[in-house]
Amino acid sequence: MKHRVLVVDDDHLVADTLNLVFQANGYESEAVYSAAEGLDRARSFNPSLLLCDISMPETNGLQLAETLQHEMPECKLLMLTAYSNNVAKLEQQVSRTRRPLKLINKPCHPEILLREAESLLKSA
Repeated sequence: MKHRVLVVDDDHLVADTLNLVFQANGYESEAVYSAAEGLDRARSFNPSLLLCDISMPETNGLQLAETLQHEMPECKLLMLTAYSNNVAKLEQQVSRTRRPLKLINKPCHPEILLREAESLLKSA
């Protein structure tokens, strides 16, 4: 069975590119462009992994991750941020989430992203 990846990023180019990276590497993947769309799509798509930008208008990625932790406890969470100067603050927020999630700075090389995704998907 293919792993399903849901990519959520308000930057359409980033979301679409990441979606293509996962599809090209054998994943069933879809992209959406807001946390609200992400929540709606996750409920029907049932992803194995959520790949989500943290900084988005309205609802941010951490809020989406928190909601999905309640609704889909089996879904793994991989968060992206372009704000490397805020990483310490973001890591504090991430450490307070109920379930561990991985934080990656973007842009990142597709190989690193795929390796982190596979590592998360293999974890119990």
